[in-house]
Amino acid sequence: MPQPRRAVVTGAARGLGRAIALRLASDGFEVVALDVDGGGAEATAAACGGMAVSCDVSDRRSVAAAAEQAERDGPVEVLVNNAGIWTYGPLIGASQEDIDRVISVNLLGTLHCCRAFAPGMVAAGRGAVVNLSSLAAAMAATGVEIYPVTKGAVEMVTRQLALELGPSGVRVNAIGPGNMLTEGTAPAYEGDRMAARAASVPLRRIGLPADIANAVAFLVSDQASYISGQVIYVDGGVSAMSR
Repeated sequence: MPQPRRAVVTGAARGLGRAIALRLASDGFEVVALDVDGGGAEATAAACGGMAVSCDVSDRRSVAAAAEQAERDGPVEVLVNNAGIWTYGPLIGASQEDIDRVISVNLLGTLHCCRAFAPGMVAAGRGAVVNLSSLAAAMAATGVEIYPVTKGAVEMVTRQLALELGPSGVRVNAIGPGNMLTEGTAPAYEGDRMAARAASVPLRRIGLPADIANAVAFLVSDQASYISGQVIYVDGGVSAMSR
């Protein structure tokens, strides 16, 4: 029996990460759920029949240990860098602690994971990386401090690694979610705010985790074998209004 293809999903305890993990498992991947919340990672792993690894992506040593554990029983073919955090307020007024923390998770965490898992993909001659960006990288958003800056940097990392890893058969793309309803964003859609915010979206609805999971599933599949270095905004058409 052929060995199942292995996929690592960071930030897999809840929200978009959990939805992505469950979707990839349904597509036949053996999923390794990474999250700083070890209990949440275990719950996701149990739901998709995979492996849970407690990992702080902002700590390169924690990532290196997670990679060693994830690759113990076989190569990792897919990496989804979903882990991300944000803080609220103006950029100029942001505390140094907030800035350092968001950069450490969103940007450096993505880099740590790519540096840890890409060598195995290169050695195997195939692989797919999907980095989670944000609509905020395309349409600068106020009130979320350094978050849009980190996501813009993630998109440039995506393009650079697509060029560097492409000759080895490794594809690197990014997905930019728009307005999404998750556990973390639910308070922003309470009451009448859901309908009001949906009215500003060309498709007239707020996105769901499954919308992102479906896009990830496509980008890591063989159907996307000639797609690399791209950023796809899954936003109901909102980004089209800025072009």
